Amino acid sequence: MKTSGNILITSAGKRVSLVKLFKKTIKKFGYDIKILTSDMSPHFAPAGIISDGCFQVPRAVDSKYIEVLLKICIENNIKIVIPTIDTELLLLSTNKKSFRNYGITVLICDHDIIDICRDKRKTNLFFENSNIKIPKMIDKNYPVFPMFAKPYDGSLSKDIHLINNKQELTPEILNNPKLIFMEYISKDEYKEFTVDIYYGTDHKVKSIVPRERIEIRAGEINKGYTRKNYLVNFLKERLGCLPGVVGCICIQLFYKEENNDVLGIEINPRFGGGYPLSYHAKADFPLFIMKEYFMNEKIDYSDTWLDNTLMLRYDDEIIIYEN
Repeated sequence: MKTSGNILITSAGKRVSLVKLFKKTIKKFGYDIKILTSDMSPHFAPAGIISDGCFQVPRAVDSKYIEVLLKICIENNIKIVIPTIDTELLLLSTNKKSFRNYGITVLICDHDIIDICRDKRKTNLFFENSNIKIPKMIDKNYPVFPMFAKPYDGSLSKDIHLINNKQELTPEILNNPKLIFMEYISKDEYKEFTVDIYYGTDHKVKSIVPRERIEIRAGEINKGYTRKNYLVNFLKERLGCLPGVVGCICIQLFYKEENNDVLGIEINPRFGGGYPLSYHAKADFPLFIMKEYFMNEKIDYSDTWLDNTLMLRYDDEIIIYEN
């Protein structure tokens, strides 16, 4: 199917699965689209190796990052840019107009939404305003054990602390200005979920796929199931239309099945590392992107994805021999 333009997935790194899924959808439906990538070190980025071409860029914090990325997009007929890491989200949302001037869409939420998602204190307010409960916040000067601490701007489960008693509440933790403190949610009582949600160009939800996190490694799901449960309608009722939100976002929740208690934890306004599970359960977000942004088709809400799909991850290798 002849289309105009290609897709660029930024900060490709190890996101081999995401690149493969986009290429799989393109091949299945016959789209004439290349999946290109960018990375600081293209020769050492597995996802870059298996893409249709990988371009070198500086760090996202570099003053030249946007200039270099925009030049790559213009020279390679990029129509859609898909960000994948937290550290570039605010920067890219701020510069969406610069790309749009060249007919390039950065598939990312508006800046105000990104700002809410990147600051967990603002995320908590968003959840509460959306009628979604959050874990109780704790004053660190009046601790209640056990409690949990995490940075308000953190990601990848870095610098998180389970504090069981006064001895574990060290001066280093207590005096860290970025940590927020909350009640500890027992995983014996609550199940941990990440929910993949796709929002169309009309800012309305098109798909909601809860993924139960059975085992986590480096902040990402390693073993998990799709679950067509209470969370689907719960989130559709509260987050069915969100102005400024487009594309894939993922929401982390705790869910207690016996009384349908839901606690909001955080929102990542990008493809999550565990999205491949939703894809293999037939929630084809790359296809949604092709239809909306390349074919100018309207898409409707769909819940035809497969329940109880299990994903088990393992390590694999890409080998490159010397020429």
